[in-house]
Amino acid sequence: MLRLPLEVAPLFREWLDAHYPLRAAHVMSIVRQIRGGKDNESRFGVRMGGRGEFADLVRKRFALACKRFGLNAERDLPLDTTRFRPPGNRGRSSRLF
Repeated sequence: MLRLPLEVAPLFREWLDAHYPLRAAHVMSIVRQIRGGKDNESRFGVRMGGRGEFADLVRKRFALACKRFGLNAERDLPLDTTRFRPPGNRGRSSRLF
């Protein structure tokens, strides 16, 4: 979901009006629908999500993409970390002290 914090919202609206003047009102209308009538929702736990028809549509599309590509699925094989090697120093300082 698009977040428009206080400092960014006016810049985004200005950019939208300059580059997409015919779509600006529609885009901002959708943003407000997702954010409960505001440009931004700052409450923790709510700000990274959304509500309404458009938010549900994005949620469903994301779930379908996860299913299609096998993301968030239980794996039959455990994670193999045997081939992991910490990065070497390679002549560069890797420690601060």
